[in-house]
Amino acid sequence: MDSQQKPLLVAGATGYIGGRLIPLLLAQGYRVRALARDPLKLRDRPGMEHPQLEIVQADLLDPVSLHNACNGCRAVYYLVHSMNPASRDFAHSDRQAASNMVTAAAATGIERIIYLSGLGEEGENLSAHLRSRTEVGAILTAGQVPVTVFRAAMIIGSGSASFEILRYLVERLPVMITPRWVDTPNQPIGIRNVLHYLVACLECPETIGETFDIGQEEVLTYRQLMTLFAEEAGLRRRWIIPVPVLTPRLSSYWIHLVTPVPAALARPLAEGLRNEVVCHDTRIRSLLPQELLDCRTAISLALDRSHEQQIASSWRDAGSTPPVEWATPDDPAWAGGTCFNDTRQILVTASPEEVWGVITRMGGTNGWFYANWLWQVRGFIDRLIGGIGLQRGRRSADELFPGDALDFWRVGRIEKPRLLQLVAEMKLPGQAALEFRLEPAANNATRLQLRALFLPQGVAGILYWYAVAPFHHLVFNGMLRGIAKQLRADILQGPDKLPNAKG
Repeated sequence: MDSQQKPLLVAGATGYIGGRLIPLLLAQGYRVRALARDPLKLRDRPGMEHPQLEIVQADLLDPVSLHNACNGCRAVYYLVHSMNPASRDFAHSDRQAASNMVTAAAATGIERIIYLSGLGEEGENLSAHLRSRTEVGAILTAGQVPVTVFRAAMIIGSGSASFEILRYLVERLPVMITPRWVDTPNQPIGIRNVLHYLVACLECPETIGETFDIGQEEVLTYRQLMTLFAEEAGLRRRWIIPVPVLTPRLSSYWIHLVTPVPAALARPLAEGLRNEVVCHDTRIRSLLPQELLDCRTAISLALDRSHEQQIASSWRDAGSTPPVEWATPDDPAWAGGTCFNDTRQILVTASPEEVWGVITRMGGTNGWFYANWLWQVRGFIDRLIGGIGLQRGRRSADELFPGDALDFWRVGRIEKPRLLQLVAEMKLPGQAALEFRLEPAANNATRLQLRALFLPQGVAGILYWYAVAPFHHLVFNGMLRGIAKQLRADILQGPDKLPNAKG
């Protein structure tokens, strides 16, 4: 096969950058092989049925599956890195994954690797996250396969974790008490400029084996970025007061409370903010010329996408969809344990397709059909104890796909238009899921079941179930009535609690 006809392997296909890069590569006529630990997160998304796209299941920490994924490919986009300091060995995992990629790429005849890294000068003050990304670059470039490294600072774009932190801090806090890093110089870059470099370098031999700093032309402080954001968002002037006592750890907890970004992700980002991240090598601008968006324009474009709730990819959707084998109705005593369930149903004068269209729009700014204040209280409590809370919202206002984040749930299974399964990611003494099951009935009516499932962990889990069970009648019946109201449909029967429901 001609080298130009070989597919391009995208490692990190379900991530923020990978989710936007794949459609661009396909639009340019390239064959693409998308690597994912959980292929279901990709298969149902728009554009994923493209004839030039192949989705493969593989894990960078599994050498055999990685070798199979690399086999027959022309080049690899390496867009994988860990940002989970809760895992003590995240740097070790990053190093192992990079080493496995080096071995697999050499063994399968990969021509080049393209790696998106982070800006930051090496030294004792470099954050653990940026140090890990630098180590990954060193491991990749030490291998036999030539590597192109792009080093970027803050990426401005809808769905970017850094942009989300900036957005929520500025929108929600007219007065901000900030750490000293608010005056750290940095050189951001718009997401569309990053994507242009990643695609254009494929046909530029001069980029092979080289490392480039990428950023727009301005060097700004985070204080200046916040001011720009407030102006573009039409907000009043924000008062920013830096103080020396706020450590990166304290900053991450504050970010966790005020923004949708959890502390586990906020901490490495906050630690990295203390490092000056500016471009010292601008050769890439002459090799791959493009119009670099200034920060104001990049912020304006990102705000437009965010307000429209039409975000192509987001940090929210990173991570595997948790398995819920215990929720299978045919095996209620899964693993010998007790699986509680509370199932309620309603019969409405609407088709399954009409009901499906309503339930797949719930969550985020659309709310939960009933007693939204109770959901907000539950989310606030979850946030206080270190959970995700409701602030994460949803990527799109109208569509749901497997693996999507939905407030403190994640979409598990989707069988349109008959089953929507949500898996809880809140802090719980056990595992929880919420299912919506639709069955067609006579006269174009639909029987809608709402099923809450809970697999308790120890005595605390059992006590938790019985503590919240009294609220189910109020909230779940209210939700079912709220769905009927959204449909403007008549209720023919229910809501009723099924007698086989335990709890």
